[in-house]
Amino acid sequence: MDKLTLFRTTKRILFGVGAVEKIGAEAQLLKGKKVLVITDSGVIQAGLLEGVKKSLQAANIPFALFDGVEPDPRIEVVEKSVEKAKKEGIDLIIGLGGGSSLDIAKVTSIMITNTGKIDGFFGIDLVPNPGIPVILVPTTAGTGSEVTPIAILSDTKEKLKKGIVSPTLFPEVAIVDPKLTIGLPPSVTAFTGMDALTHAIEAYASINATDLTDLFALRAMDLCSKNLRMAYAHGENLAARSNMMEGSLLAGIAFANAGVGAVHAFAYPLGGEFHLAHGLTNTLMLPYIMRYNILGCPHKFAQMAKAFGEKVEGLSELDGAETAVKFVERLSDDIRVPRRLRDVGVPENAIPRLAEAAMKVTRLLANNPRKIALEDAVAIYNSAY
Repeated sequence: MDKLTLFRTTKRILFGVGAVEKIGAEAQLLKGKKVLVITDSGVIQAGLLEGVKKSLQAANIPFALFDGVEPDPRIEVVEKSVEKAKKEGIDLIIGLGGGSSLDIAKVTSIMITNTGKIDGFFGIDLVPNPGIPVILVPTTAGTGSEVTPIAILSDTKEKLKKGIVSPTLFPEVAIVDPKLTIGLPPSVTAFTGMDALTHAIEAYASINATDLTDLFALRAMDLCSKNLRMAYAHGENLAARSNMMEGSLLAGIAFANAGVGAVHAFAYPLGGEFHLAHGLTNTLMLPYIMRYNILGCPHKFAQMAKAFGEKVEGLSELDGAETAVKFVERLSDDIRVPRRLRDVGVPENAIPRLAEAAMKVTRLLANNPRKIALEDAVAIYNSAY
């Protein structure tokens, strides 16, 4: 009660089937004269650029294309996109794709208006000037990047993912169209869906959670837990896709304000060293960190079980909390996301260095509901092996 809290999100959020058709009108409102669309080759092959192209052409706004985004993008990718933006005389950026494309769009924007190297901006509130305007269009129901002031890049030298956290990274507009996720392969649906669920769980358990972030996190857990199986099993189901897109958006709003915790801190070194998908690394660590964290806020974990639709009446708080962990394990199994490090080729002898790397992610560990020491980190990775 005695804490002063701040709540922020993206200024304009257009949500709904067909929202992508409004992108030209939104670009006009932002007075865009020339746009750079930042995406990846997979998005183009899936035909998802067409709607954006049509809308921009109808608004008579010329655009250039940068399609060099890669999964877990390296710092070098931003350098190339910035070069392209400067060469083309861009004054508005559209990020179209999964979290990687959205993050590259955000960082490209600030690198156009700020001097210095990207390395100098890793951390919290280290970006002096706002970037050029950005519109973000997610094509997965997962990262929530369209409503967060965060961008994650891979530092290949340190084999670690690093974050830039700054209000300058909020886009001007988020255009969230569930139709864009219809063609996602089941495995991508599974990984990104688990990522969204992890965001909601970690935001809810965070020591910085507020009544406001809890509202978003609980609704996100409700939507993701009840729709992910259907979106995975029957990808054409627009209702399930819409609910997952909404769940991802709400989870993004929650964790942008409450923060994520140890699941992400432990996932980063796995992604950095073994180049595993972010949603997969989160899922690998999720049940083990949840179980460890129960002692920090058992009532919240029992509430999670309720949000998942589990019956906890008549159970003790601790047993209710354990029900939430078991739900997550069962969900992962149902949508075939591995839950063991050994199943994805991580050798047991990597655990000590993974634990040391995770302990360096102090920005996220500070949000965790239970303190973690190095020996705890080793034990958690061992339990996940």
